Amino acid sequence: MSGILNQRILLLLFSIISFSASVQSAKVLSEWKKCGDPECEKAMSRVQATTDYLGPDCRYLNFKTGEEIMVYSKLSRENENLWAGSKGKDFGYFPRDAVKFEEVLIEEEVEVLTKETDFLCLHEDKYTFE
Repeated sequence: MSGILNQRILLLLFSIISFSASVQSAKVLSEWKKCGDPECEKAMSRVQATTDYLGPDCRYLNFKTGEEIMVYSKLSRENENLWAGSKGKDFGYFPRDAVKFEEVLIEEEVEVLTKETDFLCLHEDKYTFE
């Protein structure tokens, strides 16, 4: 009887660990990003939207064709298609193929590890993961 109970407990623990790992990987869009400085505080470039874009959740920047966006980081390695930038007071990720360069502000990029806080949403003064 205790052998069956131990097997069920181990199976339950394995399921919890697997679920936790899948939830964690859904939160993080990339482990690495490229920036203009180690803190990712300097704008790397100014781009213009070539198409309308509506992101899948609050981590993404929505914009219309022709709007100007300041780029602060570019995800690298496993998800190079997403850049992060701002339009007015809005900040978020967007596909790089939805914009064109207007001005490059920093030539040399620095690759740094992302942080969990890079993928948070702000809702009513509270940070949440989608």
